[in-house]
Amino acid sequence: MKSKTFFSAAENEEITRTIQEVELQTSGEVAVMVVEQSDSYPESRILAGVIIGCLLALGVTDFLLDDSLWGFLPLAAIFSLLIARLTEYLPLMKRFFVPAARLEEMVREQAVQGFFQQGLYKTKDATGVLFFISLFERRVWVLADQGINEKISQESLQAYAADIAKGIKDGRAAEALCQEIRRAGKVLAEHFPVRDDDINELPDEVMHG
Repeated sequence: MKSKTFFSAAENEEITRTIQEVELQTSGEVAVMVVEQSDSYPESRILAGVIIGCLLALGVTDFLLDDSLWGFLPLAAIFSLLIARLTEYLPLMKRFFVPAARLEEMVREQAVQGFFQQGLYKTKDATGVLFFISLFERRVWVLADQGINEKISQESLQAYAADIAKGIKDGRAAEALCQEIRRAGKVLAEHFPVRDDDINELPDEVMHG
């Protein structure tokens, strides 16, 4: 799925309005980024190719070639290459061969990278918050700058992320995202109330990596 079409035009507008509403109540700065995937996971193609390819080759040699080793080896190589190539076009299969911990790690790393690439660390009081959605992994990471991390734990931020991820799974991604942005906004307003000299330092529109 393409990151730029994940949300409809109407949903993008709703997300932007939600961010603007929240930022009227807090000096914190909220941003949303959607990426197609956080890594290419080349090892998944290799594992899928070897495991499935060898199993297919084993089945063919068992039924058609009288368990011939010389029949198995070239078939295993051919099937492995074909399956490896096919895996790239089948996200479900590709994801199956990537450990959950690695998916989580890569989304976290990509969120950090996006945070710095987009200059979200440059807010005046280090109060930037990034809602990062990675589509292939079906995972969300909420990353906050130093000023906010001193008041709100990463565990609390990830509670918002978990609810957004569930919303994506249930087919209500935009609704869940807006809901959790508002929830986070209430906490931000308590610790970082809006100031008279507050300015909008980050884009309110959904960003794409």
